[in-house]
Amino acid sequence: MKSAEIREAFLSFFEQKGHTRVASSSLIPGNDPTLLFTNAGMNQFKDCFLGLEKRAYTRAATSQKCVRAGGKHNDLENVGYTARHHTFFEMLGNFSFGDYFKRDAIHFAWEFLTGDKWLNLPKEKLWVTVYATDDEAFDIWTQEVGVPVERMIRIGDNKGAPYASDNFWTMGDTGPCGPCTEIFFDHGEHIWGGPPGSPEEDGDRYIEIWNNVFMQFNRTADGVLHPLPAPSVDTGMGLERVSAVLQHVNSNYEIDLFQSLLNAAAQAIGCANEDQASLKVVADHIRSCGFLIADGVTPSNEGRGYVLRRIIRRACRHGNKLG
Repeated sequence: MKSAEIREAFLSFFEQKGHTRVASSSLIPGNDPTLLFTNAGMNQFKDCFLGLEKRAYTRAATSQKCVRAGGKHNDLENVGYTARHHTFFEMLGNFSFGDYFKRDAIHFAWEFLTGDKWLNLPKEKLWVTVYATDDEAFDIWTQEVGVPVERMIRIGDNKGAPYASDNFWTMGDTGPCGPCTEIFFDHGEHIWGGPPGSPEEDGDRYIEIWNNVFMQFNRTADGVLHPLPAPSVDTGMGLERVSAVLQHVNSNYEIDLFQSLLNAAAQAIGCANEDQASLKVVADHIRSCGFLIADGVTPSNEGRGYVLRRIIRRACRHGNKLG
């Protein structure tokens, strides 16, 4: 499947499940001084989760443009050197504002990923993580969905503080947050890496493709977790990552979205497209610069404009390295 077909299939699936298709918001977050850039699909719905805003719908689905090149979520220095990090990417997401919760979110994700009419991924290739104390999600996965216990992994507070975990999602230092369950795809033993939670988890064999966040709390500046007015759902699936799975390649840079950019960049620079890290940097950064400028960011020496300037300068440096 082409990336555009995957995007449309996702949005169509959730429309059939009663979700309203909502347009991507700008990369410049609206009325949110806590964020440098839009870094997740849930940003535009923050006030819905907090109970401060009511919309005409309680279920939504989006394909959100995101930039992670500054602040809490900053992937800039990894770009070009891993198979899956980008400064700009698209996040497919489905959201519930006090409507459905863990059970439906888990079943929706599994149906879309493995259903014959949808992505039809092999179930035996999928692994699942849950927050260590989330017995409810664990039981839904094992007893209702049927994921074998040996492919289920509980992950606790592994980042040095309470609720600092790969399976406890936070938008930033403050704001909506909650435990999450992630779905990983196993690319196969010919790729180095281990399952999540293992010493080799940073390899490229097991790749997270979907994160279901169970929004239950609002974290304030003093670090206290306050229960949200209504438990909600925020999910994210990276379009580039799932495209790599469905196009049977092991790197996001091998998918259709990137091949045209890589070839055009190589032609402009006057080099071959031979899997160079520097060429991947140029192709990735062209995307983020284009979308940031289109959304009104201009290069400057402070704030968002400074990050954009850093991205441009990094692309130029890697272009120079290629000659």
